[in-house]
Amino acid sequence: MATRASKQALRPRKAPTQGRAEETVAAIVEAAAQVLEQHGFEGFNTNAVAQRAGVSIGSLYQYFPGKDALTVALIRRESRAFHDDMAAALGMRSGKAALEYLIGACARQQLQRPRLARLLDIEEGRPAIQGEVSKAEIEQLVLTIVRRAAPAHPKPDVAAGDLLAMIRGMVDAAGERGEQDIHDLEIRLRAAVFGYLSRGSRARM
Repeated sequence: MATRASKQALRPRKAPTQGRAEETVAAIVEAAAQVLEQHGFEGFNTNAVAQRAGVSIGSLYQYFPGKDALTVALIRRESRAFHDDMAAALGMRSGKAALEYLIGACARQQLQRPRLARLLDIEEGRPAIQGEVSKAEIEQLVLTIVRRAAPAHPKPDVAAGDLLAMIRGMVDAAGERGEQDIHDLEIRLRAAVFGYLSRGSRARM
């Protein structure tokens, strides 16, 4: 069980309340992304991040108690951007188009900054960090799109969970192989996703 102290180590010390402070925090988090991308876990530390961000270590510690809090902030930033990209699918005119857009968002999220995505996936698997990062909004969004794209599917909630796991597995594997062709990955994802949904819908008939 996580202690109060360990939870505090994962959370920002304070939230920025002014424009300049928000810019400082954003610069620190982006610097954390760059250090992690270029140097991996071995070179990821608060001194390196502060230097990359162009701030003093004291300024960094005003907002983040350590590198774990930086990691959580970075995961949350990437998750928000991913969710916002996926949410654009809700404006598509058809369920099929919405699902195709969602698939594209998943491919982009993994291959735009592939090393960062892979390293953050590993960090998200740590029990302490899992408790600080919620996937509920993304899961609900996928469920909404599945219901539009496959209204005849007998178990849309199960299908949404399966599709998330399937897509995550395929994009993670693509990232590990160093793939850079987002279009090719999208083609494979569409084949897998629509094939899965069509089998589920036929099973109901």
